[in-house]
Amino acid sequence: MCLILLAWQAHPDYPLVVAANRDEFFVRPSAPAAFWREAPQVLAGRDLEAGGTWLGVSREQRFAALTNYREGGKQSVGARSRGALVADFLSGKTSPVAYLTQVAATAADYNGFNLFVADGADLGYYSNRGDGQVRWLQPGFYGLSNHLIDTPWPKLASAKASFAAALSGLPAAAPFFDLLADQEIVADAHLPETGVPVDWERILSAVFVRSASYGTRASTLLLRRRDGRSTLIERSFDANAQVIGEVCEGFQSALISTGV
Repeated sequence: MCLILLAWQAHPDYPLVVAANRDEFFVRPSAPAAFWREAPQVLAGRDLEAGGTWLGVSREQRFAALTNYREGGKQSVGARSRGALVADFLSGKTSPVAYLTQVAATAADYNGFNLFVADGADLGYYSNRGDGQVRWLQPGFYGLSNHLIDTPWPKLASAKASFAAALSGLPAAAPFFDLLADQEIVADAHLPETGVPVDWERILSAVFVRSASYGTRASTLLLRRRDGRSTLIERSFDANAQVIGEVCEGFQSALISTGV
């Protein structure tokens, strides 16, 4: 996952809105979002190589999403799978406070990552880079790519502005998928320096990443209404940026009575 845009308690009818792109090598096997057989309350995609996931929700209003922290040449081959950080929170019962405390205690076991976890009441953020402190986020808009939260990379700044505008049109999904499809490459003068060659910095500077071997594999929109009704829409793409599948799942939170 290389881009997450998030509105937390910032809309009168939708306390949680997430728009995200997952970027990955096309040869890495994965499954589209679905309810998991071994944890039927969890709705998420699945990394079929390591078994974790990059973004998901649960019927208990749990949400988690992760991006890798880009630092070229500093990856440990023996590190633990970062996707397990999302999967374990979604399938577990630990509170966000306790969970991020546990994650922080074992953070050195993982390559660089950024992690959001939330339940119906709290949204937390933690990265094992930067100052290493857990943050509890106040109502507002947040953006995350492959650096720390709200690092003003050009693609993140433009995507956040489009995301804020799209919120006014809810429940329409099209504006969110339009912003996630932006393939504009940033001018060299504004590229970040993350330890990868400049030709890769160019490719990765787009909101929607395209190359022959690596790129945006999925775009996801998550909407949670005030009454506990959640909708997750996920579009999957091939290396030519063509849609090869779409998932749309809606469910009512198990924690909120509908009165029916």
